[in-house]
Amino acid sequence: VHLQASGGGLVQAGGSLRLSCAASGGTFTRFSVAWFRQGPGREREAVAQSSWYGGRTRYLDSVNGRFIISRDNANNTVYLQMNSLKPEDTAVYYCAARRMSTVSARQVDYDYWGQGTQVTVSS
Repeated sequence: VHLQASGGGLVQAGGSLRLSCAASGGTFTRFSVAWFRQGPGREREAVAQSSWYGGRTRYLDSVNGRFIISRDNANNTVYLQMNSLKPEDTAVYYCAARRMSTVSARQVDYDYWGQGTQVTVSS
């Protein structure tokens, strides 16, 4: 399964962006998915995760209430809607998928990774 992330860019604080992650060469069926990010000089961290059917989601505390992960299994695409963006959200964002239906925030649990998309939030 190949993952292609897109939708990053430069936005002012308070603005919104929607990231997309499209899968090819396979399907997301029964995969759980996640978005991670890595800011300048920081460790990669899990931002949001979704179970394969979308009924179970989990968020990093600092983005809870501002970001929404969703998925379109029919089109093998995962989204991350990011609202009320802050400069500290600046990072490269990665999508990931794992061959398990349950969510996980651990990078080692993920089998497939997208290439990353840069999000820059100006103050």
